Amino acid sequence: MKLIILGPPGAGKGTQAQKICDDFNAVQISTGDILRAEVSNNTELGKKAQSYMDKGELVPDKIILGMMEKKLFGEEAPSGYILDGFPRTIPQAEGLTELYEEHKEELDAIILLDVDRQEIVRRLTARRVCKECNQVYNLEFMPPEEEGVCDECGGELIQRDDDKEETVLNRLDVYEEETSPLVDYYSKTGKLEKVDANGGPDEVYDNIKEVLESL
Repeated sequence: MKLIILGPPGAGKGTQAQKICDDFNAVQISTGDILRAEVSNNTELGKKAQSYMDKGELVPDKIILGMMEKKLFGEEAPSGYILDGFPRTIPQAEGLTELYEEHKEELDAIILLDVDRQEIVRRLTARRVCKECNQVYNLEFMPPEEEGVCDECGGELIQRDDDKEETVLNRLDVYEEETSPLVDYYSKTGKLEKVDANGGPDEVYDNIKEVLESL
């Protein structure tokens, strides 16, 4: 199973990707993890990426795509995977499509987690993080046993600035502007599968599983 998972902040991409991996013998692939590994291993691509990072610049798509090619089509490429957080832009999507064509492989599906804007705001503003151990809670889906106190270490639970309503709304605006064009791009391939992700994590996964089992 070779998938891309798309969706706005708060859609539950990470949670659902892990569930898919467990059931369908796949691995979750993050560009951030690949980038850190290439830099840590001091590879040629890693050195090139580091030169941009040292200047505070974004690593060019060409280098990122080179890393993705090595990961997805190299000797140690996994047989099943989920791309989480990539592609983010149309140029990245086009570059990825070219790689699949070059290596004569195909994606099975692009899963779009479709969530109402109001629901995302509700979820993210309900998130709390332990000030001491960084354990994450959600007042809606996974509340602490004692309000405001971490179950793991007893630390104080706080709401991060990223999870305040004004910031959440801004993040959603950025997503709509930068990432939602991918939905139009992948719709034209006939492989985009829109999944209702407004329910709880288990309900959403049931919806995803139904789609995947029908492929």
